[in-house]
Amino acid sequence: MLKTEMIKEESGDLKNQFSNVLDGLKNKMRSVYHERSDINELGIKRGMPPFVMREIMSVNPFSAIIPKEYGGLGGDVKESIALMSAASYESLALSLTFGINMALFLQPVIKAGQPEAKVAVLKRFIEQQNMGGLMITEPDFGSDALSMRTSFVENDKFAHLKGTKHWAGLTGWADFWLLTARKDTGEGRLARDLDFFICDVTQPNQGIVVEEFFENLGLYQIPYGRNRIDVQIPGVQKLVPEKSGVKLMLDLLHRSRMSFPGMAMGFIQRMMDEAIEHCQKRFVSGKSLLSYDQVQQRISQLQSYFTTVSAYCVNSSKKAGLINDLSMAGIEANAVKSLSTDMMQSASQTLLQLVGAKGYKLNHIAGRSTVDSRPFQIFEGSNDMLYSQISESVIKLMRKAKQGNLLDFIKSFELTANAASLVKDLFNFELDFNVPQRKLVELGQILSRVISLEHVLVLSDKGFSEKLIDGTVSHLRQEMQTLLSSFNVNNETKVIEDYQSNSDWLMYT
Repeated sequence: MLKTEMIKEESGDLKNQFSNVLDGLKNKMRSVYHERSDINELGIKRGMPPFVMREIMSVNPFSAIIPKEYGGLGGDVKESIALMSAASYESLALSLTFGINMALFLQPVIKAGQPEAKVAVLKRFIEQQNMGGLMITEPDFGSDALSMRTSFVENDKFAHLKGTKHWAGLTGWADFWLLTARKDTGEGRLARDLDFFICDVTQPNQGIVVEEFFENLGLYQIPYGRNRIDVQIPGVQKLVPEKSGVKLMLDLLHRSRMSFPGMAMGFIQRMMDEAIEHCQKRFVSGKSLLSYDQVQQRISQLQSYFTTVSAYCVNSSKKAGLINDLSMAGIEANAVKSLSTDMMQSASQTLLQLVGAKGYKLNHIAGRSTVDSRPFQIFEGSNDMLYSQISESVIKLMRKAKQGNLLDFIKSFELTANAASLVKDLFNFELDFNVPQRKLVELGQILSRVISLEHVLVLSDKGFSEKLIDGTVSHLRQEMQTLLSSFNVNNETKVIEDYQSNSDWLMYT
């Protein structure tokens, strides 16, 4: 009994500590973004004034993802999602900085780092507010990560890595990097599997040379660039996966994709709040914009996004903890990442449309948000590719189960079983498994919405706003119907490479 009471007391203490961190973060953001400076001006300048990150990091936000035995608050994933959400309400770049550190660096280090290295790294995150990032992408191998050419040879003391990486967020800033490389097996051949190494750029022979800083379009406060890797990493800093490096990478990426709703949550809420406030105050022909039916439709769509991403956050809080192996969770992770980022971009476009001309400025939140949210549809797997992978995985499952009817599959599939009753009129048809790639993308978009509907229904059972749930169900069904109409149209048009022939309109006037 006494032990149970002690556990409850400790749990309550950690919860109070996290509340202090979250409140502290909000206060610091209010100070640096609205009192000491202006986020609308900061957001259009490259980099970040030192005082901004110094003040924000002073509340030790990354302690939330670190287990208590290493000095953190316990590592509850819902807390990292809450921090990303709070940050994205003010700054998408800051939220992404949090995501890079927590999902792409700290979580894999905590899960697969060797004890000696793990203790040293986490100690510096707690005591010195260090930062870390991940380098996978290479100039000639973007989404084709398994073909990377960064290689290593090793002896009993260290591994020598050589190669080139680019588009790593926090280029030139981070104190630590997770580097991916394939073992050189001799005669120019590289191992099929890959390995992860913790690179500490503050140590001798571990410095990474930034050959070029990119003029990235949006997210100006985060540096990106091309990096030359020629480092010697001590053996203790090599990650030790439970199964293989590829499995570790999939687990890492799927967990990160399941965390995207944290960045989407605050951002979409901000777009919604800005849209409602503007339309309440803006009058056209003697009526507020909010009274127009088209405006009602647009903002109700934003509220549908808000509700769907809320459901994602609840779901990820349950499933994305380090205790779970997410290497095989590709369908759900890809659906959550792709649709949440599509919603982010759509939400910003809606705000820009409603605000009008003044929103078409980089130092206005509507214009800046449109540019800043766009790359989320590309990095960590472009959405077209992820939607296609969802369809391929589902077709594989249907073949294995010898199911040809899409409704039958949806009814039996764990991620869509409850939603099936609400869409049975839409999906009662035989699916042709020989689907061209363009149709795989459309099918993935459709299936992602069915999975989202499932999440929304779970959120409804927990007592979430009935009005928001009803509106979201209506919007998701409408989107499915629209996408299904396109999916069922046979369009096999191809690129005409010599299109210049007989195609100059001026000849026909």
